[in-house]
Amino acid sequence: MAGIYIHIPFCKKACHYCNFHFSTSLGLKNDFLNALLKEMELQKSYLADETVKSIYLGGGTPSLLESNECFAILEQLKNTYDISGDAEITLEANPDDLNDIKLRHWKESGINRLSIGVQSFFEEDLTWMNRAHTATQSHHNLAMAKKYFDNITIDLIYGTPTLTDKKWEENINRAIQLEIPHLSCYALTVEPKTVLHTLIEKNKIANIDAGDQARQFLILMELMVRNGYEHYEISNFALPGKRSRHNSSYWQGASYLGLGPSAHSFNKKSRQWNVSNNALYIQSLQKNQLPFELEILTTIQQMNEYVMTSLRTREGIDLMYVFNQFGDKERLRLEHSAKTFIDRELVCQKENNLVLTTNGKLFADGIAADLFGEY
Repeated sequence: MAGIYIHIPFCKKACHYCNFHFSTSLGLKNDFLNALLKEMELQKSYLADETVKSIYLGGGTPSLLESNECFAILEQLKNTYDISGDAEITLEANPDDLNDIKLRHWKESGINRLSIGVQSFFEEDLTWMNRAHTATQSHHNLAMAKKYFDNITIDLIYGTPTLTDKKWEENINRAIQLEIPHLSCYALTVEPKTVLHTLIEKNKIANIDAGDQARQFLILMELMVRNGYEHYEISNFALPGKRSRHNSSYWQGASYLGLGPSAHSFNKKSRQWNVSNNALYIQSLQKNQLPFELEILTTIQQMNEYVMTSLRTREGIDLMYVFNQFGDKERLRLEHSAKTFIDRELVCQKENNLVLTTNGKLFADGIAADLFGEY
């Protein structure tokens, strides 16, 4: 199940916490789009004979694109790659960009899933994050989006200094009441070189509290499961049949091609990443050159990649897959390493799978690191 990710590197304004690659200037947008179409041609063979089951337009803010620009991107994809007739095609959108005309055009272009960056239903939280939309726009425009799309996910952020447990429960319950079929919920992280990092370093705003974040994560898990959502990945919850096919392909180790500046690609044997600079990206492709760096993965790196991604999922680490792909020595090593976490009730073994418990999900990254093989 191969996937394609397209990075649209433009935003109206910079959210204080964001460390993704983007520009708030649209001056290079036309040149970028031409370069993107050229990159598709030059990367035609990357997925070889694989059928593409999912396409994801992320960013940045893809909803800033004009309807004809979305059409052009999707048409080029269909002409260049083997796209499945029932492929999941997701577009990330900000609530303030949604209107009837855009929604109708996106639907007509073949987009069948929206990922909407709500983050919070409270105005004070959005102001603290420096988001471009208002809480009113989230409520109104989500209802509008549901007239055109039945496959919608929203993003919510928890663990901010402005978010009380009561407000966090209200955020979750509002999403449930709106019958949103999929939620992606992320603990706020303070990334280097972001505005948020600078403000905290200068003591202008309060730092995040790990205890608050852990407690709000537990609240999230309890509320979502109680309301019929499947907790199928650390940060993701879905009603039956509404898992994200695209993100699931990442966690299952499928091949994917990343297009656009800063986009990453993976084909099980290597990973590569494009330059995180719009001007350099454009200049390279104007010369018919692909602007990426490449890393060939060792067997241990492939193994650790699998451990890192699969442990985050509901299904966990499949020890028979490890045996078949990496040998019995690695399977036995993993079982031995996991015993400590099983004894502490952070991991449980279900037949041939190692799965995080509810408490284990609070320590997912650290557990994964301790299960990594040594170079």
